[in-house]
Amino acid sequence: MTQLRTVQVLGGGSAGSSAHVRSLAAGLVARGVRVTVCAPVALDRAYDFGGAGALHVPVARRGDPASVAALRAACAGADVVHAHGLHAAVRTALALGGLRVPLVVTWHTRTEAEGPRGRLLRMLERRAVRAASVVLGATSELVDGARARGARDARLAPVAWPEPRPRAAGEENKSRAELGAVERPLLMAVGSLVPDQGYDTLLDAVAGWRDLDPLPLLTIAGEGRERARLQRRIENEDLPVQLIGRRDDISELLASADVAVLASRWEARSVLAQEALRLGVPLVATAVGATPELVGDAAELVPYGDAPALADAVTGLLADPVRRARLVAAGRAQAATWPTEDETIAQVLCVYDELTERGRPPR
Repeated sequence: MTQLRTVQVLGGGSAGSSAHVRSLAAGLVARGVRVTVCAPVALDRAYDFGGAGALHVPVARRGDPASVAALRAACAGADVVHAHGLHAAVRTALALGGLRVPLVVTWHTRTEAEGPRGRLLRMLERRAVRAASVVLGATSELVDGARARGARDARLAPVAWPEPRPRAAGEENKSRAELGAVERPLLMAVGSLVPDQGYDTLLDAVAGWRDLDPLPLLTIAGEGRERARLQRRIENEDLPVQLIGRRDDISELLASADVAVLASRWEARSVLAQEALRLGVPLVATAVGATPELVGDAAELVPYGDAPALADAVTGLLADPVRRARLVAAGRAQAATWPTEDETIAQVLCVYDELTERGRPPR
């Protein structure tokens, strides 16, 4: 039997999709699959695809002829090509033009835009899903969206987030000291600094608990185009909030928090929610997208954009250690119901096997 050859394609690469590709590459290589990852150099530095046993081919996120040609060359000898995210899918479909190579597309999240840009993105979505042999959606909503845009074959494929490593003794105290929360409650939010993450609502909520003693400290990890504006607001309103930028030790910092907060407008399988429940950190989240299905009864859920409800949920948890302990236990039980990395890899490999069997001539 010849060795299965697959190419994984990433564009900008969110934390969830990049970690998924890294996990997928390691699992596929362990099962005898030859894996090439086409991704920007910065993503390889962050996720070390070579360390997972894959060959990394640097391909910029751009759609210029040189980048598309590099992607086409990398895909030419593949049995299956798997693109992750809209931009990667569109560029890959273009690169594969005329090549008889099955394309799998994973939708990790949905696009949020209105007006001309929204119409353009929906057109690109239609082009991407119609070019794919199979579309894998991380949530039922994404699967429905792919079908509505013309996907020939769309299937539910929840993406497993890697298990956090065990904490070393004293690590929690070290993280809290670094963040400046040794003798005060520590709240943690993680995500790109963009409007859809709901940070303005979160800052409104912070203003609602600034009379607490001791005063909770909200730490936000992530980067994005809204950083300068959010920092000005924090300084102008003297809010107990710090922006710490992009970090590679999110799990360690999150594990030291008293409460994790997710205020976003929409989520698929939120990385923050998964990590918080697995680490035993009580979670307050907006009841949007797939979050209610993901967390079940193991988190405090509030409406999106409702700052008073968000503030009440956070302050209520800080004042109720019994409730926090119940959420921690429920969170770990809920996390045990999620697909494992092995199950995710096995599902993807079954899709690859199915597609390559389709393309083989009958005996």
